[in-house]
Amino acid sequence: MLRAEQRNIEDAILPNDAINIRRALISVSDKTGVTELARDLAALGVEVLSTGGTASVLKAAGVTVVDVSDHTGFPEMMDGRLKTLHPKLHGGLLAVRGNLEHEQSAAQHGIAPIDLLVVNLYPFEATLAKGGSYDDCVENIDIGGPALIRAAAKNHAGVAVVVDPADYALLRAELAATKGATSLRFRKDMAARALARTAAYDGAISNWLTADPDATGRPARAFPSTYTMQLTKSVDLRYGENPHQSAAFYREVGAPEGTVATARQLGGKELSYNNIADTDAALECVKEFEPDGPACVIVKHANPSGVALAATLKDAYDLAYMTDTESAFGGIIAFNQPLDAETAAAIVTRQFVEVIIAPGASPEAVEAVATKKNVRLLVTGPWSGTPGPRRDYKKVNGGLLIQDADLGLTEKLEVVTKRQPSPSELADLVFAMKVAKFVKSNAVVYVRGLATIGIGAGQMSRVNSTRIAVEKAKQAGLEITGSVVASDAFFPFADGLITAAAAGATAFIQPGGSMRDDEVIKAADERNLAMVFTGMRHFRH
Repeated sequence: MLRAEQRNIEDAILPNDAINIRRALISVSDKTGVTELARDLAALGVEVLSTGGTASVLKAAGVTVVDVSDHTGFPEMMDGRLKTLHPKLHGGLLAVRGNLEHEQSAAQHGIAPIDLLVVNLYPFEATLAKGGSYDDCVENIDIGGPALIRAAAKNHAGVAVVVDPADYALLRAELAATKGATSLRFRKDMAARALARTAAYDGAISNWLTADPDATGRPARAFPSTYTMQLTKSVDLRYGENPHQSAAFYREVGAPEGTVATARQLGGKELSYNNIADTDAALECVKEFEPDGPACVIVKHANPSGVALAATLKDAYDLAYMTDTESAFGGIIAFNQPLDAETAAAIVTRQFVEVIIAPGASPEAVEAVATKKNVRLLVTGPWSGTPGPRRDYKKVNGGLLIQDADLGLTEKLEVVTKRQPSPSELADLVFAMKVAKFVKSNAVVYVRGLATIGIGAGQMSRVNSTRIAVEKAKQAGLEITGSVVASDAFFPFADGLITAAAAGATAFIQPGGSMRDDEVIKAADERNLAMVFTGMRHFRH
């Protein structure tokens, strides 16, 4: 607790840019930590002004508070819409300290300076996220709060502004270091954070209004004419994709749980740029199998190198590893169930791995991974099996491509050949298409027994992906006969199907839609193969 006697110092020993806090305005929708902060300020002899619900909370906690309506001589009205838009508040924040004309105007109109503003905004984003009605969202558009924040931030030469309860500790530390004052460095940092918050807030409202049909009477527009996003820096990275590139990791405001952005690291060295990108690819792929049973995905350079479903995590890992033991070296391993000790021990004993990520991990698993001090272990917590609407972004020089995330799998399952796939083939086909969704195009995936046996990725020709996957399966010593094949897009010619059939594949799944579909179907029928069309392409460039 800061004490009033800390204020009893000579002004001469304060930093030249220090501003003593004599009066603070506190008005928050998120009451986290506000009582403790107000008590600290009161202990320093700071006069606390407050509004409505915040004032009630502080008074109930025994903090002496001056109601804003008493300070301004003007009552709150219109259901609280009008309470802080008053010259005595904005003038107290905007008056430039040491400016004679400003000080004379303030004295003439009875405007007292306000040295600290503590405000957070009506919960518009939270109201929208929980499916609030149009009227509820409108009522949660804050007007007075952003106006106060911008006033204080503009005048940061003399006023400090704090908009996030997480920054109260920084304010306390600053007050302790400066004996109840704030430095210019602190005020500038807080002003930048405050304006970033109002920018994100206004952007969220703008995106909603321009896309929401109730706001305009026009059909909903999924992509507004002006698109605003706000990201918060999580960490500066050692470097980017290569050592000569600087990099940082930013988190979306309101990022959902169960993602790389919100995962907790339980051990290992710091994550790199490539670690984060590859871990995201592995995690999002393994989520596809969340309802199917224990699954393992191994990713190397953004592509799955091995994927499997099995009775246990250990068995799933063994099968995924066997797909491509060479590529698994230095890879990322993701699971859809909490990591157990047996699986963890098998991984660190068998191979070099960069990152292991799972919804959770047993204490014994954490201990097993810790025997390799550089291996990063991340836990995400549970994730939803039905992800909500998301956006994918791709930066190009001078612009940004934005699209809906590829959350679907099939539009249909239409058997287009004379032979029907067997139940086991159909299960493998669906599994293979789930994997193909996450392989760089052109993607061709061979599967047998709910485990990948060969993956062809990122080739300019689909038939080359088909050949590469066969070679990988042969190199790994895996049986191709009786396998199934998934293609992320249609076979433009019959050559890819013929190549796979010659290697031993018996069933195929693809979107269909080629001008030569009849030619491909005919080739399948001539070889007694089964083929299923899905009607949904999964390019991943």
